[in-house]
Amino acid sequence: MMKSSTFQLVVPITLLTIVTLTACDSSITPPQGESIRPVKTLIVGTPGMGGERRFPARIESARRVELAFRVPGTLQKLPVKEGEEVKAGAIIAQLDPADFQTAVDDRKAVFTRTSADYERAKELIKDGFISRVDYDKVEADYKSAKAALRQAEQELSYTTLRAPYSGNVAARYVQNFEEVQAKQPIIALRDLTLLDVKFNVPESLVISLSEQGIEDESQDIPVYASFDAAPDTRYWLSYKEAATRADPKTQTFEVTYTLPAPDELEVLPGMTTTVTIDVTRYLGRTTVFTIPASAVIADPGLQPKVWIVEPETMTVSAREIKVGSMEGINIRVLSGLEGGERIVIAGAPYLVEGMKVRLLPDHEQATDNLPRETVRTAPEVSASGTQG
Repeated sequence: MMKSSTFQLVVPITLLTIVTLTACDSSITPPQGESIRPVKTLIVGTPGMGGERRFPARIESARRVELAFRVPGTLQKLPVKEGEEVKAGAIIAQLDPADFQTAVDDRKAVFTRTSADYERAKELIKDGFISRVDYDKVEADYKSAKAALRQAEQELSYTTLRAPYSGNVAARYVQNFEEVQAKQPIIALRDLTLLDVKFNVPESLVISLSEQGIEDESQDIPVYASFDAAPDTRYWLSYKEAATRADPKTQTFEVTYTLPAPDELEVLPGMTTTVTIDVTRYLGRTTVFTIPASAVIADPGLQPKVWIVEPETMTVSAREIKVGSMEGINIRVLSGLEGGERIVIAGAPYLVEGMKVRLLPDHEQATDNLPRETVRTAPEVSASGTQG
């Protein structure tokens, strides 16, 4: 009786153990359907005008000078104030001329005496009444006195400081009746009729701007500025110069354009603006896209391609493209893409032709971190894609 009970207890436990081990055996896999890979994508946005680029810029006066006296003295007149408009030739400041006038009078007396001696010596040398040595000394004294008088008259004229051109008094560094030294700044004068627009561009663009601005004026790259105070107006700029040394921190080059002062808008040095450069004519194309560099793969022949997601079948197909320069983590696509197409931007090397894919949830898709400036005088266009 005891043996029978034991046998009946062991059998159920053994069967349970076999069933449990079978269910946990990882080598036994259920049949699987077709593999569908999740992908991160980007929708290529509507292309903008070919190569249209925008840069933050600052305004400076094209002509700015700090005026100073060439001689020391005591300020006697300082008629201008900061922000005041002055005409060319107007008196900016004046020193007390008393000491300088005294020097002129003294040297004029010496010049008068030496001039008379020189005229007499010219007659005496003809008749041989004085030696050549004496004549040379008299002539030297005369020329020295003449030079000293000219110098004294110049120093007297230096006591009056005049505006070299019409402009605006940007700053006044001294007060009236102060003692000032030679070359000490007195007034900062700036010309507001012509403004400089300065901004930094990458290496590839500065070369284009320099060549088009200097060597081939018939194909100048259109460049214009826009201001928040006048969003519907384009202010066209003229090329002036470009730096040949890169900024050590940003590795970009500073370029300068000129802007005639607008009549309808007050633009002052220190203000900011947005500069738009359209290199369509120079680059010889009409559309351009900017996409993340991670979306671009290469075939065995090193031909760049991207994976296009077919919306109806949710499969991917490779598309050859032509790429341009890099812009940080992004790359410019010159041809091969159309606006509204969806491309894969993450995991591209693991895809094969015709593979089915599914889009990641919206919160896991890429966010648009590409520049999206707006040209306010025309419907908004963008050279970058809209990621989704």
